[in-house]
Amino acid sequence: MTNNKIKTVNPATGQVIKEYGMMAEEQILTAVKKAKKAFGEWKKNEGGPNKRSDFLHGLASGLRKNKEKLASVATNEMGKTIKESLSEVEKCAVTMDYYADNGIIFSGDELVNTDARKSFITFEPLGVIGSIMPWNFPYWQALRFAAPSLMVGNTIVLKPASATIQCGIEIENTFQETGLPEGVFQTLVGDSTIANTLIDSDVSAVTFTGSVSAGAKVAQRATSQIKKCVLELGGSDPFIVCEDADIEKASSGAVKGRFINCGQSCIASKRFIVTKKVANVFIEQFIQKTEKLIVGDPLLDNTDMGPLVNESALNNIESLVQDAVNNGAKILTGGDRLAHGSDKGYFYKPTILEHISPKMRIAREEVFGPVAPITIVENETEAVRIANDSEYGLGASIWTDDLDKADKLSRTIEAGVVTVNNIVASDARIPFGGVKKSGFGRELSRYGMLEFVNIKSVRFYDQLDSNHHVE
Repeated sequence: MTNNKIKTVNPATGQVIKEYGMMAEEQILTAVKKAKKAFGEWKKNEGGPNKRSDFLHGLASGLRKNKEKLASVATNEMGKTIKESLSEVEKCAVTMDYYADNGIIFSGDELVNTDARKSFITFEPLGVIGSIMPWNFPYWQALRFAAPSLMVGNTIVLKPASATIQCGIEIENTFQETGLPEGVFQTLVGDSTIANTLIDSDVSAVTFTGSVSAGAKVAQRATSQIKKCVLELGGSDPFIVCEDADIEKASSGAVKGRFINCGQSCIASKRFIVTKKVANVFIEQFIQKTEKLIVGDPLLDNTDMGPLVNESALNNIESLVQDAVNNGAKILTGGDRLAHGSDKGYFYKPTILEHISPKMRIAREEVFGPVAPITIVENETEAVRIANDSEYGLGASIWTDDLDKADKLSRTIEAGVVTVNNIVASDARIPFGGVKKSGFGRELSRYGMLEFVNIKSVRFYDQLDSNHHVE
């Protein structure tokens, strides 16, 4: 970013895609005022929920209609493979339909029996929600919040990551094509510095997905102004392989869980904890399947893994691997950059390491790239201890054929999401979020919708109750 200009760069080639002018503070405040004005009409209950449902169905259709274009924009801006980008857009469409179909039920009044003649709980939208989103899933992370929030009657001002500005613009364009009322959903253009202006504006609440350090600053700024916030932060998800696991399935899951989106996912499998009894066979299959991955041009249909998002991310992964090797780790496959037609692309070979120790950065930090560190343990008890020995608590996966054991272990893992015999993935039907430094609040399901509402209690009495002596 130079002279109030932002350049987006294709990570597969290192070439500049486009240059954007930063929005001034006045433009940001004007957008929020427009959203505030639109909120008054958008939130109305009389016929409103059905109209909002229709708009969400329309957006789902718009996403599917423009799927190829939207996918290519994401792939060019941040480097994920085209098949992953297409899948991301489709998942957004499915989620729009889900909330269009279920949102009215999720937010309907709840009748409660009390001492009053009539008591009910009603769920009212808060107002304008400021949304500060990352680059790694530029459509999904913006729209998985937007779908329930719009359905319940809020309006949204989105600040996309500076690496994926066009993705954010395309979301607004798709909304406009469906006839969404002006001001209900708007996208800002700017780098991280405009986030403070958005938080300080007349928004009612803030949702943020990103790093722990940035999330702490967002939370501090928002809560100091008594504004609700939801944070989805980093993860260092454990992948536990029990001694009775199906190794064929577990090793395939390990490849998918670690190298999806070039390892740049909050809920990617990041720490592989394998019981000693099955370690050799698991590692052998993990290596074999990893080495079959096709790394290269992300626009090609047969490519399995593209580049990292930028040079800084590439340098960080290289530094993490070197630190691990310097402290005794062994590289089983990969371990260096990968030239692909040009030395300007940010490619790194899918990498597996063993002999991991707690003193290594790779054992403590969130590894946002295609590197899989393996720790061998004696038993499941030790596996859970190591899994929980982290400042993160977003997701975890457990691989075992003993479902009673799976039930017991899943309840001892300190995480917001636990998956048995599959990789961790978000799903509109279940709540998503973490504990510890992985954030607070929930997205998706009915619980995600209720994060940004006023839960109002209403009671009708016939006469004053003189027995009330405390508040």
